[in-house]
Amino acid sequence: MDFKLEFIEDKIEFFEATNLKTLEKQIQEKIDHNRAILLQVHHVSHNTVFHPQTNLPTYTAVVHFKQK
Repeated sequence: MDFKLEFIEDKIEFFEATNLKTLEKQIQEKIDHNRAILLQVHHVSHNTVFHPQTNLPTYTAVVHFKQK
């Protein structure tokens, strides 16, 4: 029986929220989860757009995690 252990080297996650506080909370939770599998934040990109029907802002973020 062969046991092969492979590590995740790169992981990209996308987030979306209607306010910044919620977006920050989502990202922080994922940072804590990914720290447990030895991934750290490599790059964060964020953007704000206005929903065309409601005219309310939508906050998005892309977080790139890399192996330590």
